[in-house]
Amino acid sequence: MFGFWKTWKALEARGIMGINRRNADYVLKYNKRSLYPIVDDKIITKERAIAAGIHVPQLYGVISTEKEIDNLDSIIGDRTDFVIKPAQGAGGDGIIVVADRFEGRYRTVSGKIISHEEIEHHVSSILTGLYSLGGHRDRALIEYRVIPDQIFKSISYEGVPDIRIIVLMGYPVMAMLRLPTRQSGGKANLHQGAIGVGVDLATGETLRGTWLNNIITKHPDTTNAVDGVQLPYWDGFMKLAAGCYELCGLGYIGVDMVLDQEKGPLILELNARPGLNIQIANDCGLTLRTHAVEARLEELKARGVTETVKERVEFVQEMFGHIPAVEG
Repeated sequence: MFGFWKTWKALEARGIMGINRRNADYVLKYNKRSLYPIVDDKIITKERAIAAGIHVPQLYGVISTEKEIDNLDSIIGDRTDFVIKPAQGAGGDGIIVVADRFEGRYRTVSGKIISHEEIEHHVSSILTGLYSLGGHRDRALIEYRVIPDQIFKSISYEGVPDIRIIVLMGYPVMAMLRLPTRQSGGKANLHQGAIGVGVDLATGETLRGTWLNNIITKHPDTTNAVDGVQLPYWDGFMKLAAGCYELCGLGYIGVDMVLDQEKGPLILELNARPGLNIQIANDCGLTLRTHAVEARLEELKARGVTETVKERVEFVQEMFGHIPAVEG
């Protein structure tokens, strides 16, 4: 028991945030329950983002009832690639990514051939709530398939890498690049075997990676180094993430973004309960950073001042940026 206590105190001294602290001190404190639908439903998130002039993957159509499944043909049209996903899904479950057509059927990004009837059945499963948070009835959205920027070609396996930035009251506090692997089935989901790579907030340069709770420097499938990669449009990503506070009103969120090779940075979704593995990827605790932001907010409140998105980004880049990669 003493050994456990000693270990926990050591982690606490490094500012490592546990799930209980995340829930009590941040999720419950800063996130009003009434605002959860804005981030839990991808369609609502997308509509709010479009209204705010924020770029998102184009929405081709929405299916809300079994009767509307008949509209699938007209929504897909002659498109050769698209994505079907549950509006209230989590963890990447229930997503079908179609990359091409083949002899009247569809080829998924993993190479599997599926029929139109199989897609209809999948949409029906989405509507029943099979993949939704809490198992409630859901809607299916059909949208543009993101084509990852070429910079990820050497450090990702199939799928679409994404960038997760945790934001507190409009201040980005930590960032991570999530890279699909063969183990994750091409999904950027850490629990399914994707890689999490820390990112320097100031420069957008990748740090070391974590895979299945182990520290790594190379992608297991491509064998290329995951650290030292300069992410393009980094200031743009930081400002996009910071601006999501005004977009949804939630004070503690994870902002998931992608880099499309033609359309540039796009907001994918928002998360009101972002996971904590980002700390392993950055070899840094969230609590030290969140406390610094809370102190900044108190200081600004005393002066009767609020900061713009640009000023918030500059503050965190100066405070938390330029973190050296850990050797070994």
